[in-house]
Amino acid sequence: MPHLCSQDRQWLSNAWLVWDDENGQAVLVDTGAPLAPLLAALETHGLRLAAVLTTHRHHDHVAGNDAAARLGAGILAHPIEAPHVLGAKAVEPESVHTFGGLQARLVPLPGHTAGHAGWWIEGTGLFTGDALFRGSIGGTVGPGASGFADQRASLERILAYPAGTVLLPGHGPETTVGLERDANPLARAVLGLESTESRAARALGRPARVLRVARDYDGGTKAWVRFEDDGTDAIVPGSRVEFPE
Repeated sequence: MPHLCSQDRQWLSNAWLVWDDENGQAVLVDTGAPLAPLLAALETHGLRLAAVLTTHRHHDHVAGNDAAARLGAGILAHPIEAPHVLGAKAVEPESVHTFGGLQARLVPLPGHTAGHAGWWIEGTGLFTGDALFRGSIGGTVGPGASGFADQRASLERILAYPAGTVLLPGHGPETTVGLERDANPLARAVLGLESTESRAARALGRPARVLRVARDYDGGTKAWVRFEDDGTDAIVPGSRVEFPE
């Protein structure tokens, strides 16, 4: 299916428009980027916006929901996320929704938030939200996060798709399962496909061991850390990690 991406310059978050030329139906996946070019595409192609498919509650993914709703689009979200997304209707995990020739399935990918969802759109690929980016993965310590174990399980699920599967993330450029399986250092380390290190540090103000650091979509870094006080693991922004001098 044809698709178009808009990216916010501040948040670097993506809003995706996917449409079916034959039936004139379109959906948005997240709305946290300027919608003007996507709404212009609706007019150019003579499309009706049928729905907003929400990956998760964070503002940089739902900021444009009001504008989309004014066009008559329903807002769909995982049942855990829906109470936190204004105007959202809860739809069940693995449920399939049809909009003209578009078929979209909600794929639960918890970790970044408890109700974080990917959306599989037949003929386009898997929209991964903040579960996985090109070369990086989502954090597990933000509002609503359900933690490292969930994030690891979500990575396993994503990378179990065929190698040629297109992945369309919530930040940064498109990628494929094969590319991330072979070359995403943080995902590979978390899944036990690459060796880790163990450096003493403070993460989020707590004593920790840093197991892996990798470049993130915004030019910064993400770190896999293990807190020494309770032995739990987390994926945190590299800016929140301090190494001893």
